[in-house]
Amino acid sequence: MTAETLISIFLGIGLSASVGFRVFVPLFALSLAAYFNVWELNESWQWVGSLTAVVILGVATVIEIFAYFIPYVDNLLDSIAIPLAAIAGTAVMVSTVADLSPAITWALAIIAGGGTAAAVAGSSGATRLASTTTTGGVANPVVSTVETGTSIVMSIISIVFPFIAIILVVIIFWIIFRLYKKFKPSQP
Repeated sequence: MTAETLISIFLGIGLSASVGFRVFVPLFALSLAAYFNVWELNESWQWVGSLTAVVILGVATVIEIFAYFIPYVDNLLDSIAIPLAAIAGTAVMVSTVADLSPAITWALAIIAGGGTAAAVAGSSGATRLASTTTTGGVANPVVSTVETGTSIVMSIISIVFPFIAIILVVIIFWIIFRLYKKFKPSQP
């Protein structure tokens, strides 16, 4: 496995984790990176770097970010976020992985990309549900701000420093695990 392949895998996993917080932020970041020739996408995914894709994903990003600040709409979005995140995480991974056979690329994309995105989206949704339940939704804008900020930072770090992104993904999963253990009902 070449260094380029490893970097592309780390980029895909980092962006997939970011997709778990906001579906369109990392897609928009990847589109910008491809448009400005910061990152070269797989041949069949070159369209993501087109001006049309940049504009469409930019508009979708802004709408998604603001929609999460609307009470009850945020919970509705969370109900569809996990399957959308899994699809987007898979797509991000497929579009970035370099120099692997299609079978390995797709397997990696589904497991690492889609799985990472779904796991993060699931924990994110659970956090918002807990916030809605305990604060009547008053704290949801704070949760939304943290999620959006994390998605933006993770997207940028994934594109600029993929080796650091993979470390941050491990930290995110560690935090998710710790929160799960903390809130998991104890067994008698």
